[in-house]
Amino acid sequence: METLPAHVKPYKRTPVFTQDTLPNGLKKDHQTKPGTWGVIHVLEGTLAYTIGADEVHILTPDTPKGIVAPEQPHHVRALGDVTFFVEFNK
Repeated sequence: METLPAHVKPYKRTPVFTQDTLPNGLKKDHQTKPGTWGVIHVLEGTLAYTIGADEVHILTPDTPKGIVAPEQPHHVRALGDVTFFVEFNK
């Protein structure tokens, strides 16, 4: 997983999602726009964050941040009850 560059700043975020409100679009491969970084913040529970075809990271409140590089195909999957949001940075 990449590291968020120091020069980028948050400009927008999603609502808080749960396992029940997780949009279908986030469950299948998608990507951010050119120049846009995403940061997945897990508040409760466990979320599987998959980059590309097979790089899987398990995110929890103890390891809450999943970094999404610009234009990088990725998807997420709830592993039971979870609450999280995504912050977008440029």
